[in-house]
Amino acid sequence: MSAKDLQHPIKRARGLGSAQSGVGHWWTQRLTAIALVVLGLWFLATVLRLAHTDYETARTLVGKPWNAILLIAFVVTMFWHAVLGLQVVIEDYVHTRWKEVSLLVLVKFLAVLGALAGVLAVLRVALGA
Repeated sequence: MSAKDLQHPIKRARGLGSAQSGVGHWWTQRLTAIALVVLGLWFLATVLRLAHTDYETARTLVGKPWNAILLIAFVVTMFWHAVLGLQVVIEDYVHTRWKEVSLLVLVKFLAVLGALAGVLAVLRVALGA
């Protein structure tokens, strides 16, 4: 009989369970989803309003501070939500540790690159560059 056999089951289980980050991840994913619904409806309304207009009208609309801010929030939230969702898929279905870590780094790198490109595009249009 070893000392481990005499331990209480809770003592043996400590350190094997949750890393205490799952609930925060879950909440962040839900909050970004709610934000995307609201921002997505605004974006759809804006795109429909610009459907048959020229570039100058679109630039003027995007150049308004609130529209530029909401468009940047939409781009950043969209990429953030995508990273959270892909992280769950990768963690659940990729079982080789080095592949999992590599994919997570790649997804985050591409998301940051995409978000920066989107923000830069909005700023260029909004500022008239």
